[in-house]
Amino acid sequence: MHPFTYTRVSSVREALDAGRHGGRYIAGGTTLVDLMRETVETPETLVDISALPLSEITATAGGGIRIGALVPMAVATADPKLNSLFPVAAQALRGASAQLRNMATVGGNIMQRTRCTYFRDVTADCNKREPGSGCAALGGYNRGHAILGGSDHCVATHASDFAVALTALEATVRLQAPDGKDRSLPFADFLLRPGSTPHREQAIKQGELITAVEIPPYPRPLKSAYLKLRDRQSYSFGLASAAVALHIRGGVIREAKAAAGGVATVPWKLPAVEQALIGERPSDRLWAEAARHASDGARPLQHNRFKVELLKRTVERQLRTVGEME
Repeated sequence: MHPFTYTRVSSVREALDAGRHGGRYIAGGTTLVDLMRETVETPETLVDISALPLSEITATAGGGIRIGALVPMAVATADPKLNSLFPVAAQALRGASAQLRNMATVGGNIMQRTRCTYFRDVTADCNKREPGSGCAALGGYNRGHAILGGSDHCVATHASDFAVALTALEATVRLQAPDGKDRSLPFADFLLRPGSTPHREQAIKQGELITAVEIPPYPRPLKSAYLKLRDRQSYSFGLASAAVALHIRGGVIREAKAAAGGVATVPWKLPAVEQALIGERPSDRLWAEAARHASDGARPLQHNRFKVELLKRTVERQLRTVGEME
């Protein structure tokens, strides 16, 4: 591990001042500390923001919810408001181990970096870690890599389960800049596809601080749930996942939100699946027909062709599960 300086701040203003001068924010440290141990990241200054007043979960007008960036994942998972309004988000947070849920924060969760083996191996070529060096995954063992949203520069999947739920629900990220300006960024724009610049992973500016994520209100009743498929039942990153929310009234689907994880370089919104559902009556045939669109545009690699069918089956299963909820 490379030498670094550490400072602990007690106010947002102090944090922003430190961030303005290149300090890296850290709270639970469940991703950054690991990357520092492996010398994948070598920040010169760490700014501990764990004492900042950003740890509240509040209901917003109309039935939405605001989750402070420093809310521990374990707290968010157990929160009655989140479980009542958006169970899909609470369930997605349970994808991590108990130890991680106790340490990691909501803001840190959406900032986490890929678990790609080549990214974490400093001897391997990785454009995300060292721009211009190449992508070892393209010609290597790529079973766990992306079939959607990749490029000739990077095919690493995004690791966050919670981000899949936020993508499906069209959440926003609240950011505060060192100059004091506050802005709201649609979650779909917050995480960036790799393109030719895979080292740029979030649309966040130097020194900006995540203060909260907000999920907008939806018509009620809203049924929702999250499903994650993985190689083993114990803690493991997903091969495919699906976040689904449906508003069904009068026997007709009036609103549909869906996204997939484990298969793309960012949490993958499924607009074609959503459009195939709206205005239709729930049925086994509808779930199967809508799920066929989940893999539209897929570009599988040598070792992950199975993900195309796995994704469709995962989405179909979750559509049926949510659609049949009482």
